[in-house]
Amino acid sequence: MKTLSLFLFLFYFLPTFSFSEHIVEIKVPKIEEQYLNGESLFNLNCVSCHGINGAGVNGAGPPLIHKVYEPSHHGDGSFYSAIKYGVKSHHWTFGNMAAVKNVSDEEIVDIIKYIRFIQRANGIK
Repeated sequence: MKTLSLFLFLFYFLPTFSFSEHIVEIKVPKIEEQYLNGESLFNLNCVSCHGINGAGVNGAGPPLIHKVYEPSHHGDGSFYSAIKYGVKSHHWTFGNMAAVKNVSDEEIVDIIKYIRFIQRANGIK
């Protein structure tokens, strides 16, 4: 009976739980070819805290697809600096962001372009 209960939990109930639930609902457009490298780099370096497509992760990191990060408030230079050097927490309670290691300047630019593409698709201009 214990084995059956464990089996039911692992294969029926457990998949319904979300351990990294995103914070905001976003529209995900078809990723244009010019943003594919940025998407790949984002997935390798940023997704664990900022979530798939920048939707945030409860308990880990804020959504980047949010009005707080619109270009007129946090320009590309702010994103660049946060990725390259880290940043103190000032809008959210997730804690400070550490610098992202082993990402070149060109790769940072591609990540930012990808984030801005997703933001525009969600009305953040």
